[in-house]
Amino acid sequence: MKSGLTKRQNELLQVIYEYIKDTGYPPAMEEMRESLGVSSNQSIIDLLGKLEKSGAIRRNDGVARSIVILPIGYGLLEEPSLVPLFGVTSAGLPIEAIGISGEWKTLSRDVALLQEEVFLLRVSGDSMINAGIDDGDVVLVQSKKEFISGEIVYVQIEDDSTIKRFMSDDKPPYVYLKPENPSYKVIPFTHEMKLKGKVMSILKNNQWKTVK
Repeated sequence: MKSGLTKRQNELLQVIYEYIKDTGYPPAMEEMRESLGVSSNQSIIDLLGKLEKSGAIRRNDGVARSIVILPIGYGLLEEPSLVPLFGVTSAGLPIEAIGISGEWKTLSRDVALLQEEVFLLRVSGDSMINAGIDDGDVVLVQSKKEFISGEIVYVQIEDDSTIKRFMSDDKPPYVYLKPENPSYKVIPFTHEMKLKGKVMSILKNNQWKTVK
């Protein structure tokens, strides 16, 4: 096949994609068996192993509904990427992140996935309006470990979270989080803060926009 997968492997990958798209969750073993018309769990396990070896999916053994389609898998399917909406985060004062289970959104082909570790967050608040991030927007976040001054970042502060511009300066407060709304004050960086990702794009009215 053009995809490099066998017909059966491609069918299972398509089943996984359509199930996530329609329900917000990866299919369970029984659902994959029924979709392919097979009675053996081992047949599905073997196919999943081959898809994982090809780099099309990732899964956690022993964890139900843990299948994740990787960028290679989306490329083989020639389908737009599906990204989970993890919850709500603040663009104001830090708030507790609220999980939204089972909601996914489709990324258009002009929004590049730099790696598989990306997720979506819905924004609550107006502290980033001058960066084009408004209350109710959805942002695409790429998980990272290293950050550059000036990047808009997703920050966890113990059990809370927020989105701000990360700044590193040669004068006090040296390292801080900067809002993009003059009504809010800068937040000095502390050891309780964990930079978890960089905001890559903003979804507004079903259109993806680059961050300012």
